[in-house]
Amino acid sequence: MTSIRSPQQLGNALRAARKQLRLTQPQLALAAGVGVRFIVDLEAGKRTLRLENVLRVIDALGGEIHLSGLPSVVSDDQREDDGHGT
Repeated sequence: MTSIRSPQQLGNALRAARKQLRLTQPQLALAAGVGVRFIVDLEAGKRTLRLENVLRVIDALGGEIHLSGLPSVVSDDQREDDGHGT
């Protein structure tokens, strides 16, 4: 797992993942449904990017986000799948 504490660290981690998967920036942009400029800005650590699109890129790379150090919260998805039919 990679610890991310800044936009630059996130950009570096996503660039490394893209390169490990042997994807070009245009290929990743297409897979994530974002523009190439967005990928360039994300990998450069731009601080003002749309979270929804950042999550799309992470998903396209096969990643997911885990938060640690925060209080546990039951998500809406977990409530719906609790098996109690409520």
